[in-house]
Amino acid sequence: MDGHELQKIARDCTVELPGTDLEHRFGPDWELHKVRGKVFMLMTDMPGRPVVILKADPDDAAVLREQYADITPGYHMNKKHWITAEGGDTIDEKLLKDLVIDSYRLVVGGLPKSKQPVDPHTYDRRT
Repeated sequence: MDGHELQKIARDCTVELPGTDLEHRFGPDWELHKVRGKVFMLMTDMPGRPVVILKADPDDAAVLREQYADITPGYHMNKKHWITAEGGDTIDEKLLKDLVIDSYRLVVGGLPKSKQPVDPHTYDRRT
């Protein structure tokens, strides 16, 4: 899939996640997807390449970067906790949606319990 399709799938996935909103910051080139005010996904164009930037468990992030050529360390983010996904042959729609939901759950898990829109340990929109 190309980078624009990657971004569309990721964006469409966030629409159904409880408690989320979209903000444009740093000019029109950045989309920040937040849950209760905390960023869980960013989208921008690295020079000529549309990308999706997601939070990931550090161990998972390392494995993902090894297994998938189109997953690299987080662009402009903490390289240990964030990954960048870009268009290519190694990421399919299911993997991308899994990564978006995992990022969402990680960020929800860091919120105070009273602000969590879902239980991050059991929530899975795909069931």
